[in-house]
Amino acid sequence: MYFDSFAALWQMGVHGPFVWSAFGIGVALILLNVGVAVSRGRRVRRDLKNIIRRQKMMQERQ
Repeated sequence: MYFDSFAALWQMGVHGPFVWSAFGIGVALILLNVGVAVSRGRRVRRDLKNIIRRQKMMQERQ
């Protein structure tokens, strides 16, 4: 292993704060992207169900 201990891995010399903050921002953006996709998918499914329900109601009236 390149690092002798977990503390050395965490610090990465003087570059640790930059590396781990970039890693954290990257993970946060990926999670945000997944959350937005799931939310929009639910909204699209809900809207489609409403459209189908309205179309059925219109057909029954005719």
